[in-house]
Amino acid sequence: MGIANKEAIKQFQLLMEEVDEPLKNTFENVHQGYPDETFMRFLKARDGNVGKAHKMLIDCLQWRIQSEIDNILAKPIIPTDLYRVVRDSQLVGLSGYSKEGLPVIAVGLGLSTFDKASVNYYVQSHIQMNEYRDRVVLPSATKKYGQYIGTCVKVLDMTGLRLSALNQIKLLTVISTIDDLNYPEKTDTYYVVNVPYIFSACWKVVKPLLQERTRRKIQVLQGCGRDELLKIMDYASLPHFCRKEGSGSSRHSENGHTNNCFSFDHPFHQELYNFVKQQAVLRESIAPLKQGSFHVNFPETDHEGAEIAKTIETEFHKFGNQNGLTKSLNGLRVNGA
Repeated sequence: MGIANKEAIKQFQLLMEEVDEPLKNTFENVHQGYPDETFMRFLKARDGNVGKAHKMLIDCLQWRIQSEIDNILAKPIIPTDLYRVVRDSQLVGLSGYSKEGLPVIAVGLGLSTFDKASVNYYVQSHIQMNEYRDRVVLPSATKKYGQYIGTCVKVLDMTGLRLSALNQIKLLTVISTIDDLNYPEKTDTYYVVNVPYIFSACWKVVKPLLQERTRRKIQVLQGCGRDELLKIMDYASLPHFCRKEGSGSSRHSENGHTNNCFSFDHPFHQELYNFVKQQAVLRESIAPLKQGSFHVNFPETDHEGAEIAKTIETEFHKFGNQNGLTKSLNGLRVNGA
């Protein structure tokens, strides 16, 4: 850590000493015993500007208090059948760990539909996975590998990406904004695999709009990306959609559900769901919790995010026009908007 970084962290620490107790308490759930590393994440997100990074962190902590994020891991999505359909339509899971100990998060972006439950349930589920990653998965990895591990790698599967993905842009923008503002710099690298032409066309236009810091994190791989990914992880940690060329589906698995890290029956989701139910029982012994979806205040999308979402939508429309698919876009509603 350079001298400039140490000085910035020292300034950050002094500013945080002045905040009130509720903010300090929720900050403990954020840093998990590693405050300096957390300061660095927010500093990176604001290009080293201490004042802006401090404001970003304070806004994050206030959001956590207002939305009761510290309690979200004690708020199961029930009944179980409802959570199962959320999992079946929001394809995310933990497939394993990189050789350096970073969790490998698989995301079936192309085949996620987000159409089986209300927006609030999808946002709740996403934040629960973020919190479980930060409070359980990363601390466990840190202990297992004997070194601080505070980030993950994500493998984004574009299998099945179609024009209907326009329906998801608004929700995906909300989720992305929540991550950008409240969980900054938690992903080391994004690997994009099984890329169809429609994504390639959009990527050429969207890439220049991204900040250099973000562009460096995104790697678009050939085919299923298996050979490149095996350089950083073992075969057992490969997401199921990367294990052989032409598998054709994010839902493909070699031996039923157990290898499909998106499935509710996968060990990761079983452990997460059981953890949330256990936390709910503990909380109930203190004070009853209201049931139902966890309504989180959605942050305003920043200018960059709004511009990127609009560009993607425009490119999808162009693609539809060029390929005679204009009719399929008639009456298209972007997530109810």
